[in-house]
Amino acid sequence: MAGELWLWIKEKLSAFLAFLGRVLGILWRYARGLLRGVPGRTWGVAAATLPVVFMLYILVGMAVIQRVDDRMDQTVTVPPGGSHTVAVLAYLVERETKTHNWTPNDPFFLPGWWIDNTPNYQRGMMGALGRFAFELRDQIGRTRGSSVVDPDLEKAAGNLAREPDRWVMDFSTSFLPTTPSDTYFRDAARQLHVYNGRLALGNAVFERRADNLLATLDRIALDLGASSAALDDYIRENSGGWFVDYGSDDLFYRVKGQVYAYALLLTALEQDFAEILSSRELGGLYGELVRSMRAAAMLEPIYVSNGAVDGLMANHLSMQGFYLLRARTQLREVTNILLK
Repeated sequence: MAGELWLWIKEKLSAFLAFLGRVLGILWRYARGLLRGVPGRTWGVAAATLPVVFMLYILVGMAVIQRVDDRMDQTVTVPPGGSHTVAVLAYLVERETKTHNWTPNDPFFLPGWWIDNTPNYQRGMMGALGRFAFELRDQIGRTRGSSVVDPDLEKAAGNLAREPDRWVMDFSTSFLPTTPSDTYFRDAARQLHVYNGRLALGNAVFERRADNLLATLDRIALDLGASSAALDDYIRENSGGWFVDYGSDDLFYRVKGQVYAYALLLTALEQDFAEILSSRELGGLYGELVRSMRAAAMLEPIYVSNGAVDGLMANHLSMQGFYLLRARTQLREVTNILLK
């Protein structure tokens, strides 16, 4: 019985392939007839025009896609009883992957591949949001002394940890289509919305405790410290050169995206932990911290210069590093008070 079934499948498959071959042959002969009727002059015009059209498409697309959205006043919807911080986290992920175009994974035939400020800014943002999501999962979204992890926060943190530059085809891992990075990020935003909805209904945990805020601020301070060290290393090794430094603006906008994300998250944390900050009389110091972060995030020179630190040309990386160090110092002052 199995042998007869296999023979029947082979016959049907052979018949289908023969039919497909005949159809393709007819289409080929038809297309060849059409192409023969095209004058050689037309082929020459097409060969000369297509590169020009492609370059115009890239140039116009670059102007449209180039976007560094560092607006501090954002309208974020928070469900009653939900978390401002979670709402901001989900909003920023959605804004960069849905409202705006996610550019770090654009292939060479899309305009996003040809620009660098926007992709680096988005990489920096998503790096900060992903790291914060792990803190949310491990600290704030977990009951004290419990090993139970919220399932939505766990999925969201895992999705935000994905590499940012994977397109639908990634030949380094497979020759088959794969899930692009921005799909994972949009899934994370949906999971954060689900978690915040459950929190509003009292079916999820968001521990507004001083030790949770302390641990979260410590993690942000460490991250800013790593970026400050990266800026210092880059300035020491590359500043004051005679040629255009194309790497300085990559680092500048990556750090800018990171700081911008943390500035908005710190503002949201101030609302979620208002009672803790008020009881420790931290309102003024915390406000200075947020202002320092915003100042670093709002830096946007026309041209990122990496001049010698004692030369005539400005060094925008050192300016950015100054604001980072000031914010990190203020973060440490806040956490020292929370320790008491």
